[in-house]
Amino acid sequence: MIRTRKLFLFAVFLALTDSQNLTPTDTPPTEQSLEENKFFPLPPTTPLPTNAVAAVDDDHDDQCTSDKTIIEKLLSNYKSFKTPSETGVIVWIEVWVQEVNSVNEITSDFDMDIYVTELWIDTALRYEHLNPCKYNLSLNSEILDQIWKPNTVFINSKSANIHKSPFKNVFLMIYPNGTVWVNYRVQVKGPCTMDFSAFPMDQQSCHLTLESFSYNNQEVDMQWMNWTTPLSLLKKEIVLPDFVMSNYSTSLKHEIYPAGVWNELTMTFVFSRRYGWYIFQAYIPTYLTIFISWISFCLGSKMIPARTMLGVNSLLALTFQFGNIMRNLPRVSYVKALDVWMLVCLTFVFCSLLELAIIGSMGARSENQAQKQKQLEEETTKQQKGRENSTCSHMMSPSSCPSSPRICRNHVPNDVPQSFKSYGSTDPRMRKRLMLTSNTAISHAPHENRAEKVLLLDGLEETQFSQVDTKYSSMVTIKMKKQWTTEEIDQMSMIMFPGLFTVFNIIYWTYYLTVNN
Repeated sequence: MIRTRKLFLFAVFLALTDSQNLTPTDTPPTEQSLEENKFFPLPPTTPLPTNAVAAVDDDHDDQCTSDKTIIEKLLSNYKSFKTPSETGVIVWIEVWVQEVNSVNEITSDFDMDIYVTELWIDTALRYEHLNPCKYNLSLNSEILDQIWKPNTVFINSKSANIHKSPFKNVFLMIYPNGTVWVNYRVQVKGPCTMDFSAFPMDQQSCHLTLESFSYNNQEVDMQWMNWTTPLSLLKKEIVLPDFVMSNYSTSLKHEIYPAGVWNELTMTFVFSRRYGWYIFQAYIPTYLTIFISWISFCLGSKMIPARTMLGVNSLLALTFQFGNIMRNLPRVSYVKALDVWMLVCLTFVFCSLLELAIIGSMGARSENQAQKQKQLEEETTKQQKGRENSTCSHMMSPSSCPSSPRICRNHVPNDVPQSFKSYGSTDPRMRKRLMLTSNTAISHAPHENRAEKVLLLDGLEETQFSQVDTKYSSMVTIKMKKQWTTEEIDQMSMIMFPGLFTVFNIIYWTYYLTVNN
């Protein structure tokens, strides 16, 4: 491919310079012919002296001049410190990118192998009047050290070296009209402007700037080639393990220094990160960790140890994974996309632990209340049994317990009506039914006044206590209905956590996948 480019440029130069190649009988080019050459303007050539032309015709009528003889004649009186033109030299630059070796986030630079092509006109190297055997001279780097050069440098590079594999990779070609074509194969390391705000869906921009180190634009006017692509790739696509070159461009800037104005030719390379590795190593494991933390919502309030183990393990796994990924990135003070993801995931796991704490506290409170209620019931049962077992053994007749405020339930006289006997029943309804019995039925019983008083007192007491119990139980029921139960909180969490996480995913991926576009 490089050979094809060289042949193409050689054909272009021949086409551009044929109209200006002078023979001994030609005249210098006019201003009109110079204006027509818009792509590669050549300086006006001067005719050779008549005696020199005659000498050439006499000595080389039928024999061409060899390359060695031409070089010896050109370099015999050549002055390498002298600028080819007093009015300034136009140097055309073209760059071919062979390979990008690496893009380093820690040192914020990139390494690549490129071919740098330089073209300019040096009238002191014209040899068309020498009847050359070839239309171009291909020379090595030793001849390049003996002629004038524009001293082109990478002004912002960290390092730049010409390849030596096994010899110095420099190509030099001189055309009969004095056109000099130099090509270097260079390994260069340049800076990158790193921005990790969208990491790992980020794009990084790297720059290389060329300029003449020794001459300002009045002496050396450096330009990008305008008859072909100034920056091109020798490969169809440049792909690295972490990046892929998504775009490249060129620009020209005039930079003002104390010694004058310099032309700076800048190449910009845009590298897009391949975030597939982070999807498999960071995002998918994080998804699984979040889903595992939600399993605790299905275990119930009695599985507190298992739920605690799930939540704590999920939190530790996210923290370890986050630190492992951030270890290979520079320490920046702004928030990255992966930071947002990990912090939100940690927040979800932390909130699940908070929900577990709420469930645990509610479960402990309800268990304490249940124990207290059980103790009260046991005490009440014991008291009732004690009252039922306590009998008035000396109250076999109504006259045997004249001072008793109550009628013994198991020793009611036989002549008392059956409705009165039912007073000893534990059913409150039977006691209330007794209140509705006729006074005539009770009045026939012995000690009717005392028995009636006891009956009315006991019925009133039982009625009052039953009313208090009913009011208290209704208040407790209303109060319990206003509070959330542990099962209801778990069911609500099973809906809220996945819903909020889904909304976050939609916003996150929509923003960071489109922010670079």
